[in-house]
Amino acid sequence: MLDRIEWLGHGSFAIHATPRIYINPRRVPRADQPADLILLSHDHYDHFSPADVQKLRCEKTIVIGNDRIARELPDCTVLRPWQTMSFGRVCVKAVPAYSTTERSHAREHGGLGFVISVNYYDIYYAGDTQRIPEMEQLRPDIALLPIDGRGTLTVSEAAQVARMMRPKWVMPFNYGANVSGATRLDAQRFVREVGEAAQALLPDAALAGR
Repeated sequence: MLDRIEWLGHGSFAIHATPRIYINPRRVPRADQPADLILLSHDHYDHFSPADVQKLRCEKTIVIGNDRIARELPDCTVLRPWQTMSFGRVCVKAVPAYSTTERSHAREHGGLGFVISVNYYDIYYAGDTQRIPEMEQLRPDIALLPIDGRGTLTVSEAAQVARMMRPKWVMPFNYGANVSGATRLDAQRFVREVGEAAQALLPDAALAGR
């Protein structure tokens, strides 16, 4: 499954499975084939780009987000925390993503993470979140965690979450881009701090400067 998860820079991923899934697409080229599902975690510009959503969608594409995103994308399907939708062989569960200290990621803004169950794997995309009690309910096979510390997990906090969840694999995101506030050196430190709790992997090094 790992070879089907592609980091597209910052907080954006593609999951090349059936259906084709994009998470927070940003600065992406037009795809040869449109997305089946587009998951949008929250409405901040570095994770929500209506122009990139438009590049990837077709009439059959399902776009999922929260209430704030639906105000800008009227045809967006709204999920609230702990709601679940199934799409063929894929199940998507929305989970809370918020900060207890930063107003820009306040809980009442309805930020989302996602647990995507595909090909017998549970992939947890944390969204922009700090460590929150709801994480203790999750035991994913693969965890995608922010490390920039801008109302989200810091490097050390993300490593703590990985040690708590004990996924088989974990990848950092929200690093390497000008908007990220975290560098590849931070990502490498995350790998070291995770230690033997999980196999920590860095996304494609060629994208680290995006």
